Amino acid sequence: MSSCTVCRRATEAGLHVCPRHAAELRAWLSELPEQARLLAQFLTPATAPAQGRLGGTGRATAPIPVDLRVLTLLGPGHVDPRHADDDGTVPILAWLGGWAGHIAYTQPSVTRDPYGTAHVRPCEQAWPRHGETVTGWCTWLTRYLPYALTQPWVGDLHRQLGDLIARIRDLTHATPHEHHKAAPCPQCGTFDLVAIDGQWDITCETCGHHLTPEAYAEHRADFLQVHQAATDTTAA
Repeated sequence: MSSCTVCRRATEAGLHVCPRHAAELRAWLSELPEQARLLAQFLTPATAPAQGRLGGTGRATAPIPVDLRVLTLLGPGHVDPRHADDDGTVPILAWLGGWAGHIAYTQPSVTRDPYGTAHVRPCEQAWPRHGETVTGWCTWLTRYLPYALTQPWVGDLHRQLGDLIARIRDLTHATPHEHHKAAPCPQCGTFDLVAIDGQWDITCETCGHHLTPEAYAEHRADFLQVHQAATDTTAA
C-alpha cells in the first residue's frame, strides 16, 4: 500500500497521491486558464489619455500603475521547476512548460527503426496540441496527469501548483465556492463534507474521506432514511 506524498494517507497501489489531491490537481489545471484571463485584464489601462487644460496631449490624471506581480506571472521566461524554488517570480507559462517538459522527458517513448528494432528513450519535447498557451499546456498536463500520479515527484507538482493558484487568486479575488453537504461523513461522523466548484468529488475536511457524487447521493439517502425512522419511532 502506497501513501500520499501530500497528506500521507493511503493511496491506491502504484499512485503517489490520494484521490482528494489528485482531484485538486485536475481542478486547478481546469481553473488556471480562466484565472490567467482575469490576470490579463489587469494589463488593460484603467484610464484613457485625456487632454490637458490647454488642449495639450497630456493626461488629466496619472494612469493606474500595472502591478509588477501580474507582469511577472504573465511574462516570458524559462525554468526547471524541479530544481528551482518559486519565490513568486516564475511566470505561469514558464512553470507549465517546465513541468510538461519534465514529464515528457521522464516518460519512456518507444520508436522503431527501419529494421523493426524497438528503441526506448525519453521524449525530446512536449508538444501541446492547442499551442503553447496557458490553455494548451493545462490541457496537455491534464492528459498526462495519470502518468504523473504514479511518480514520487507528483507531490512537488501539487505543492507548486497549489502555491501558484493561491498567488493568482490573491490578485484576482476569484475563488471557487465551497458547498457544505447536509449528511455527515460516513467515515468520522462530522458534518464536514464539502464540494468545491470545479472539483467532481466530495471530501471531508476533518478526516479527508473521499466520495464521488453518486456515492454521496446514496449515503445521503440512507442517512435520511435512518434519521426519518428514528424520528418516527420517537414520535410514536
